[in-house]
Amino acid sequence: MRGDTTNIMQQAYEKDFYDWINKNITLLKQRKFSELDIEILIDELESMAKRDKRELLSRLMVLIAHLLKWEFQAEQRSGSWRGSIWEQRIKIMQQLEDSPSLKNQIPESIIKAYPNALTLAVKETGLADNSFPQSCPYAVEQLLDNDFYPEAHYYKFR
Repeated sequence: MRGDTTNIMQQAYEKDFYDWINKNITLLKQRKFSELDIEILIDELESMAKRDKRELLSRLMVLIAHLLKWEFQAEQRSGSWRGSIWEQRIKIMQQLEDSPSLKNQIPESIIKAYPNALTLAVKETGLADNSFPQSCPYAVEQLLDNDFYPEAHYYKFR
């Protein structure tokens, strides 16, 4: 019987992921643990954790890039930059509300996001990469503060 259930669950997973999720939820609620698709369930849970971490990294990258643009290309500031900064902050805060343990990942994620944020800022502004700091100049508290917008700077770092 276990083989039949496993085969049915495998087919559901391959054909209709949403249905597969709901079948596993039903099995969990009914405490039918022996019928769960354990291996794939573990893989999917691990993927979900990685996805959430990647989303945080991506949102920090865009936020930092726009703050860099705001600071180092002040004459080009626009409402869309402000809107993007707000949107990223809102989405990050929503993600942290849903998954508070991700707060512990923020410092490491900032370090990982900064090189890509720098590249994005360079590409979007046309400024040389030595126009920007080598590491993220913003503290976690500043990044998440809706009222924080850096002052304009016009100097080279390297």
